[in-house]
Amino acid sequence: MRNVWTIAQREYKHYFISPIAYIVTLMIFLTVGILFVLNFSQAAYQSMFYGSPPPDTRIIVGPMTFLFLLASPALTMRLLADEQRMGTLELLLTLPVQDWELVVGKWLGAFLFLLSVIALTLIFPILLNRFVNPGIDQGMMIGGYLGVILVAATFLSIGTAISSFFSNQFAAFFATLVIYVLLWWMIGWPAQVLPVGGDVFRYLDMSAHFYDTLTNGIIAVADIVYYLSLTALGLFLGTVAVEMRRWQ
Repeated sequence: MRNVWTIAQREYKHYFISPIAYIVTLMIFLTVGILFVLNFSQAAYQSMFYGSPPPDTRIIVGPMTFLFLLASPALTMRLLADEQRMGTLELLLTLPVQDWELVVGKWLGAFLFLLSVIALTLIFPILLNRFVNPGIDQGMMIGGYLGVILVAATFLSIGTAISSFFSNQFAAFFATLVIYVLLWWMIGWPAQVLPVGGDVFRYLDMSAHFYDTLTNGIIAVADIVYYLSLTALGLFLGTVAVEMRRWQ
């Protein structure tokens, strides 16, 4: 585990000297902030004049998760693809580091960085709690942010795995984005039209586990297991890809 932590620290520090990381952070924080103000104003107006429910944390975690879908490929595209392009992956494989330690360490560094970004956004539920009477639903906030963290972990593990199959960062970026779109949007469509087998596609739909339960404050073991399983699968596939590189 010491090797994992060493690699994770190296990757985490690298983000703070990377312009991509600052662009991603600024994009997420500003976009969530602007949407927070707009959605809060609209929800507050409807609550005041039409008796609608007051705004809740879904106006924060919903847009933030969508932004992670767009931003995560930019954070993971270079993790292993760049090592292959520069020829440093072969050097890393000669060190006393196991393949899974390299992959998990790379993923963990990216995950810790995204956790730092998520922590910055906590200012928005704090502000929302101040302006909403009698305060926000704490269960919805905990469930929503737990969902955001689980989705971030899953996105990054998938991105790390795809990065391990490419030596070109931009190819890794677009391939990762395509997989995200399939898992987040398209895989759930057959569930709406198929008379039989729709439950399988509904279970595989990443967004359903997030929007149907977690953002509503419902923390179900099945949802947590789903995201952790996808995260583990991504790390496993990344490890397999690195092992294949070792034997080539």
